[in-house]
Amino acid sequence: MNGHRDRRLGSTGPPPPVWPGAPTPLGARFRVGPDGVAGTNFALWAGGAEAVELCLFDAAGTETRLPLVELTHEIWHGFVPGVRPGRRYGYRVHGRWDPWTGARWNPSKLLLDPYARAVDGDFTLPPQVYGHVRDWPQQHVADTVRDGRDSAPYVPKGVVVHDDDDWADDRRPKTPWADSVIYELHVRGFTKRHPGIPEELRGTYAGLAHPAALDHLTGLGVTAVELLPVHQFAHEDHLLRRGLRNYWGYNSVGYFAPHAAYSASGTAGQQVGEFKRMVRALHAAGIEVILDVVYNHTAEAGERGPTLSLRGIDNKGYYRLQPDARRYADYTGCGNTLHVVQPQVLRLITDSLRYWVTEMGVDGFRFDLAAALARSMHDVDMLSPFLAVIAQDPVLRRVKLIAEPWDVGRGGYQVGAFPPLWTEWNDRYRDAVRDFWRGALPDVRDLGYRLSGSSDLYAWGGRRPYASINFITAHDGFTLRDLVSYERKHNEANGEGNRDGTDDNRSWNCGVEGETDDPAVNALRRRQLRNLLTTLLVSTGVPMLVAGDEMGRTQGGNNNAYCQDGEVGWVDWSLLEEPGPRGLLELARRLLALRHRHPVLRRRAFFSGRAQGADGLRDLAWFTARGEEMTERDWYAPTATLGLYLSGRDIPGRDARGAPVVDDSFLIVLHAGSRPTRFVVPGPPWGEAYEVLVDTASEDQSRAPGRAHRGGVEVEVGARSVQVLRVAS
Repeated sequence: MNGHRDRRLGSTGPPPPVWPGAPTPLGARFRVGPDGVAGTNFALWAGGAEAVELCLFDAAGTETRLPLVELTHEIWHGFVPGVRPGRRYGYRVHGRWDPWTGARWNPSKLLLDPYARAVDGDFTLPPQVYGHVRDWPQQHVADTVRDGRDSAPYVPKGVVVHDDDDWADDRRPKTPWADSVIYELHVRGFTKRHPGIPEELRGTYAGLAHPAALDHLTGLGVTAVELLPVHQFAHEDHLLRRGLRNYWGYNSVGYFAPHAAYSASGTAGQQVGEFKRMVRALHAAGIEVILDVVYNHTAEAGERGPTLSLRGIDNKGYYRLQPDARRYADYTGCGNTLHVVQPQVLRLITDSLRYWVTEMGVDGFRFDLAAALARSMHDVDMLSPFLAVIAQDPVLRRVKLIAEPWDVGRGGYQVGAFPPLWTEWNDRYRDAVRDFWRGALPDVRDLGYRLSGSSDLYAWGGRRPYASINFITAHDGFTLRDLVSYERKHNEANGEGNRDGTDDNRSWNCGVEGETDDPAVNALRRRQLRNLLTTLLVSTGVPMLVAGDEMGRTQGGNNNAYCQDGEVGWVDWSLLEEPGPRGLLELARRLLALRHRHPVLRRRAFFSGRAQGADGLRDLAWFTARGEEMTERDWYAPTATLGLYLSGRDIPGRDARGAPVVDDSFLIVLHAGSRPTRFVVPGPPWGEAYEVLVDTASEDQSRAPGRAHRGGVEVEVGARSVQVLRVAS
């Protein structure tokens, strides 16, 4: 350890002074002291370390190492006068090297500050960035042999950022959960091929803030974008060796830094301002910003992974280790799991979350593999420290919280188990709807729960129907178009022998695998797309669309496009030049406008299913094709036809002025059979007459069909189609 410039880089001169500074806040914070001296305070938690060096880099890459000698409650800290925003930095942390006990300190490795608010450079993962000797002859113990080569020339650096934004001019939409429609998108993939976005802005935060992108979102009618990971992430070594990159970003290394590669304005801190401007633009358009966050693991992977940050700061303090301490407990399938019950790890995560809310303006979070965060020592625990801290935090308890309610460990599947405040990705909704439309449901019991808000999962502890995030597709899996075009995954381009990705797709290719010129098959696929989309947008709960599904985007049957940073992964906007995709988009717009106008489609409380008046009208009723209310036997019998009646007369709750909420009533008829069928629309008290608003059997979805039926009459329902009917007043 030394206090002078690194002579190995050929530099000389006295180092800047290091004043004691303060242990809080953690990270690098530029400030002007009471004596008028401007500089940056650096603070790093490194519990078991023996010494810490702050490493500053100038524009030429010359490194200056400064020892931090102040230690307060395991936090090493110091104030360096003259260090201003834009300065690059990292740490070298000294301590024991004994992987057999979990100690992996190696000061030859430059480490990224976990609290860095901007990152400059990319991770390329040459051998020098590994704490151990990768090519050690005895590979079974290679991770235990320390590598003394310097990693600084090969790793990104943190950047000092000036926080000077108070958000006084920003107006958050604050859309109630029941009124929300989520649109999952990838910042790069959504904007990269958009013809209305200037080429220099495509693939960036600025591109997403461009009017052309905003026009599509507002015209569609979504209320929130859920951004695939935008925390700084690294590419895995096995992908780089195959000439690929991590596209989705579920490989975080910096929980405070917006991913620099998505910045059009620069990476020396400019990415922070660009991200904030994007959030402001979305807010001004009435759209909330939800981040998909990955706090369950980091890019350092297992014991043979690179040493980039936390591993070299305090391996045992940050990660869950197995009893032998050399290896990691892996509940994520990515090699490591953050030890969230440790106070410093819990602080890192909650500090990060609050930062993105208070200083970056976001409105909520979707937590990847959230069950891993809810584990106490081993088992998933809904009274875990993480969930308890979130529930009482005055900032975080007010934002939107979405759990991916599972991980890959034992007991990790927790759909329906998360506490109030939380919503959940409901994969049981996904599976039931997919199975119904491909003709694989043995009966419709489960489908009935899914269409009406999944009360069997969420009607406890004060939870509401909007606890269910309903989705048919997500980034992980087939696109909507591929769901009706492929029965098998086609992931050869990922370079893993088509072994990656799930085999449980619950898809139906309509008779031909992949793309075809057969007009009958293509017509059926378009109809199936309309059926799936309509089902999603009239179901009770919060719908989630995936970017491009509203125009029939395809990934060529790749159901795990995590490494496809190219045309496979990007939204193809040229689809809108074709009649079919335009029609699907028109249908999506009409359905979302219908949902927005009618609170009966956005219920804030579960249905009771009981008669609400002397006439016997129920708030929710189910009908067979005969026009009769379903009996217990009907729920257990195989059927391809189901009628769902939603009463607008009996909506619980009041509006903002205290008046009762009253709406139209709707009948939704779903028919998954391969032949047309007859359906008797129920007569009084359910309805004297009905107006057909949507019929997915029609190719023309630019407007309502314009048909009307008297109650009690038999009407035709096309093969594999949905009809949405409004009770005429």
